[in-house]
Amino acid sequence: MANFYAEFRKILAPGQQQAAEVVAYVDGIATVMLPGGDRCRVKGLTQIGAKVFIQDSKIIGPAPDLPVIVSEI
Repeated sequence: MANFYAEFRKILAPGQQQAAEVVAYVDGIATVMLPGGDRCRVKGLTQIGAKVFIQDSKIIGPAPDLPVIVSEI
């Protein structure tokens, strides 16, 4: 029998991908700071000070260390 929830999740769009900087890391849980100054907790392996891409509360890979410009419209 198929898992209906798993099948439903496949048709939904994935969450937004964002770049963030790791400010704390303990036991596989990282606290990251987003470019706007917000903080959130994500799962994954990383180091403090690293730039990472996050999506759906998970670290999906390293991000380049480039300057971030935030402008409001």
